[in-house]
Amino acid sequence: MAHSPAFKRTNTLLNTWAKRSALAFVFSALALNTGLALAKDTLTVYTYESFTSEWGPGPVVKTAFEKTCDCELNFVALDSSTGILNRVQLEGPSSPADVVLGLDTNLMALAEDTGLLDVSEVDTSALDLPIDWTSDVFVPFDYGYFAFVYNTELMPEPPTSLEALINAPDDVKIIVQDPRTSTPGLGLLLWMKSVYGDDAAEKWEALQPKILTVTKGWSEAYFSLFLNGEAPMVLSYSTSPGYHMAIDETEQYQAAAFDEGHYLQVEVAAVLKNSKNKALAREFLAFMLTPEFQTAIPLTNVMFPATDIGDDLPEAFTKLITPAQTLLIDTATVRDNRKAWTNEWLDATTR
Repeated sequence: MAHSPAFKRTNTLLNTWAKRSALAFVFSALALNTGLALAKDTLTVYTYESFTSEWGPGPVVKTAFEKTCDCELNFVALDSSTGILNRVQLEGPSSPADVVLGLDTNLMALAEDTGLLDVSEVDTSALDLPIDWTSDVFVPFDYGYFAFVYNTELMPEPPTSLEALINAPDDVKIIVQDPRTSTPGLGLLLWMKSVYGDDAAEKWEALQPKILTVTKGWSEAYFSLFLNGEAPMVLSYSTSPGYHMAIDETEQYQAAAFDEGHYLQVEVAAVLKNSKNKALAREFLAFMLTPEFQTAIPLTNVMFPATDIGDDLPEAFTKLITPAQTLLIDTATVRDNRKAWTNEWLDATTR
């Protein structure tokens, strides 16, 4: 049957539209498939705020790791190591986190008891720590010692022991942190307990007149109060002067070496059992022990690296105090007694 010219024009237009639609569908499908092919895995790491700050190791680590993994490293900043643990406990198996970074030796047993962590499968033979490492779940990335840092201009002759500090005149003032909310605060609690045992409450009571204030966290104590001259001495780390010497080019702030020794903190990371990117998470844990990560630690996280980085260790860190003894209470003992020891501290310091 013959068709009219109008019909032929309409049919031609319909065919053209159909061809264009088909091509558009093909191009859309290709674009979608290309987009999916280019999509990168995202590794979500829960850590503490100072790690991710512009002056912390986070930005350096993110850039370095993303070059090796063809992935996106997403740091989620929480207020403290305790905050990290609380968050994953609250979220449980549905947590979007793949890795927790910033727990320490004092929280390891508590964290492992949650059942939310998996073995690391990381070779830790390169570790260079003051203690032997046996955990197959946690991978250390740095360490340091708790210490009282003093302003040499305000305190030319610091106490040389915990006992000397406790027995100092009451006009000697120190700033400390709350063990319920602060990692150094908990460190001092365990330091006192490891030195004095059952006499710790009595020693806390004797120390109380020297305590100017107890802050919630380290930053408030160190930056807001100590560096502004509110007190000549603050609870911090033996590594803190390393930053001042290397970056500020001053030896005004030093750590007092105590005869009884200093309490050790090892910071660790672990992979979540329900991580959707477990292989990538383990790749990140292994990356923590590489020079790219470890050399960033001293002047950004102001701690000792967990491996020997040789000449890359800043010269200022060779001038830091060497503890007479490394003090550390077993993590399970800390877990079992932390609440009771905290209550002991509260009772002794609020009388």
